Amino acid sequence: MFKIIALLSIFALSLFAAGDATFEATKRDLNIPAIIMFFIFILGTLGITYWAAQKTKSASDFYTAGGGITGFQNGLAIAGDYMSAAAFLGVSGLIYLKGYDGVIYAVSFLVGWPIILFFMAEKLRNLGKFTFADIAAYRLGQKEIRTLAAFGSIAVVILYLIAQMVGAGKLIQVLFGMEYEYAVFMVGALMIVYVTFGGMLATTWVQIIKACLLLTGVSFMAVMVLYHFDFSFESLAVKATENHSAGESILAPGGFISDPISAISLGMALMLGTAGLPHVLMRFFTVGNAKEARKSVVYATGFVGYFWIIITIVGFGAIAFLNSADGAQYFVDGKLFGGNNMASIHLSHMLGGNAFLGFISAVAFATILAVVSGLTLAGASAISHDIYANVINPNASDEKVVKISKITVVIVGIVGVTLGIAFEQQNIAYMVGLAFGIAASANFPILFLSIYWRGLTTRGAFVGGFIGLITAVTLVIVGPIVWVQILGNAEALFPYKHPALFSVTTAFIAIWFFSKTDNSQRGKDEKEKFRAQNIRANTGIGSAGAVEH
Repeated sequence: MFKIIALLSIFALSLFAAGDATFEATKRDLNIPAIIMFFIFILGTLGITYWAAQKTKSASDFYTAGGGITGFQNGLAIAGDYMSAAAFLGVSGLIYLKGYDGVIYAVSFLVGWPIILFFMAEKLRNLGKFTFADIAAYRLGQKEIRTLAAFGSIAVVILYLIAQMVGAGKLIQVLFGMEYEYAVFMVGALMIVYVTFGGMLATTWVQIIKACLLLTGVSFMAVMVLYHFDFSFESLAVKATENHSAGESILAPGGFISDPISAISLGMALMLGTAGLPHVLMRFFTVGNAKEARKSVVYATGFVGYFWIIITIVGFGAIAFLNSADGAQYFVDGKLFGGNNMASIHLSHMLGGNAFLGFISAVAFATILAVVSGLTLAGASAISHDIYANVINPNASDEKVVKISKITVVIVGIVGVTLGIAFEQQNIAYMVGLAFGIAASANFPILFLSIYWRGLTTRGAFVGGFIGLITAVTLVIVGPIVWVQILGNAEALFPYKHPALFSVTTAFIAIWFFSKTDNSQRGKDEKEKFRAQNIRANTGIGSAGAVEH
């Protein structure tokens, strides 16, 4: 492992030395204090990975850290998973660009947590082992349900991964002047090292440390912004409207989400998609019991709610500061250097100089690395645990399953790098919105109905789930972003950017219809098994405990 770390370091340094450090024909000086802090953090997280690698001995260790994480630790880690590049860079960038409409994203992201707290957390821990497919497959057909869950997980992971890669590439481009493609490649390489060697234990502790540093950093930014306005948000909002080209309209909705269908569809995606994100759901299997799972959600909700309040202040602060005379240095040909996703990074430099820029940049990069590590682990577990170990080769040993998982990590990393380069110009909060839409359409209906509806059958779940997944993916592809902006067509076949209203409704109706019309003996047996599942879901009798090391 040390050889790999050394090679990555040499590769990164050679890029800094050889890169022309240009962005739209403008030379950017290297920020030495920022680079030093950046590498201190990278070396620290690699040290955690090495420590975790020594403790990762079984499949349980690799996927769930042996179930030995406490509720508070897991709450911080879940919050860390949620406070991704889309949250920190993307939403602050959206607020900087559109004002109030960016805040809608923040609120919608938060309201999904009560669903997890009251309906999902305890039952996930009692019924599952490594992935959320364990719950759906508890009384239904293993092969069908795990295949469906794996496809849904991979679709969500890839879209979410694109957002993180774009954020990382732009961040390194701004900080080092490195070409975007090289920056994305470096992120992919580091991500592969983290997950391959450290598994869930390394990912969890990197998330915990990152969450603490990120909350500290954005809190300082918010305090510094409000300090300049005598701690009056009203004064900050007035200054923001004066400095923004759209004026007072940034305080009203409609600048980004202009019609009711899009607003409802986005809200549904972010609210229900939260309970269908594979890398978040995996975290409920890292704690020892259902009580700790509930604690995890309570702590995570508090941390995430506080974070969104702070990000709103940071976003409006970016409008007020960057659009002032002093902020002109961050623009190139009338456009913010690095794009709107970098608004909070530039604001950190205005507020705290090079040292604070280094701190925020290092934390932002760690945010991305930790999230992509969790995403990659979720994608790898879907292939190795759900497909290989339960469909292709049910008799596979732990060692073989983990080996397949590590190979999958490399493949997912390559796919993430490739798509991160292709989607360079997209707002990362929007890309995550699409990922949430697919999670809400493919994963959430199956998971929710498998827990609460006695009438669900394998045929209904499999056929209806695939209809929901295919509908969501198809509408994303033929929608305005991919069909027009990525593929270059003149007009979108589907007029709305967010498909969740249509795809989620389609999924639930299809699952209900194909389950109700399933009169097979297998379907009747599956309905009878609901009672035993419900007892375990509510009592935890028979669920696995933490692993002793």
